[in-house]
Amino acid sequence: MNLAQNTVLITGGASGIGWAFAERFLKAGSEVIICGRRADKLEEVKKQYPQVHTRVCDVGQEKDRIDLYGWVTENFPQVNVLVNNAGIQRRVSFTQNEEPWSSHQSEMAINLEAPVHLALLFIPHLKQKSEAYLINVTSGLAFVPMAKAAVYSATKAALHSFTLSLRYQLKQTSVKVIEVVPPAVNTDLGGPGLHTFGAPLADFADAVMERLGKGEEEIGYGTSEFSRQASRQELQEIFKRMNP
Repeated sequence: MNLAQNTVLITGGASGIGWAFAERFLKAGSEVIICGRRADKLEEVKKQYPQVHTRVCDVGQEKDRIDLYGWVTENFPQVNVLVNNAGIQRRVSFTQNEEPWSSHQSEMAINLEAPVHLALLFIPHLKQKSEAYLINVTSGLAFVPMAKAAVYSATKAALHSFTLSLRYQLKQTSVKVIEVVPPAVNTDLGGPGLHTFGAPLADFADAVMERLGKGEEEIGYGTSEFSRQASRQELQEIFKRMNP
């Protein structure tokens, strides 16, 4: 993948992994569009990088996804890269809590429904480009679930499966389907301070961009690089250690 001369849409792009990718695409010479739920975060990015295009959007909502597609394709018809990055992680006891169903449904909508629907919306547009990319950001937990983040882990496992099928279905087209598999990365995913033990964000993002440039289709880092290639027995052992 040539990291320059693209027009890239990144969901959840105002902070964390999404912004790290956005910043690197910018520096490589691509045009970048980011969306997110928080207008204040998008405004902070815009002040520092006026060339970034921003859009307030809750990808957990069907209408917002449809409006995003219409706005992007109307104003940036040259868009050729979609990065499905937006995600939330909730660490709750699934069997012992009184939260309404809507709380769990929102997590599933953002983590799984959104990337599937956005792929459905954008693929016809991307297929018209001579070179296009659909990048899904999953997780090492797609391969080894963390029991206290049961819904998050399940959505990422489903997105991994969907990505494999999508790659097969698009193999005869100009659209390349790529999966990025982060380990725990030092971001505010799930809440501030939960991932301070994780891989440094800059190191992770630099490594991913380097491997994107080499044309790799599935990219892990650190522990997730091991997990995505591990045997069933190895995965079971990791699961036991992760969930004592």
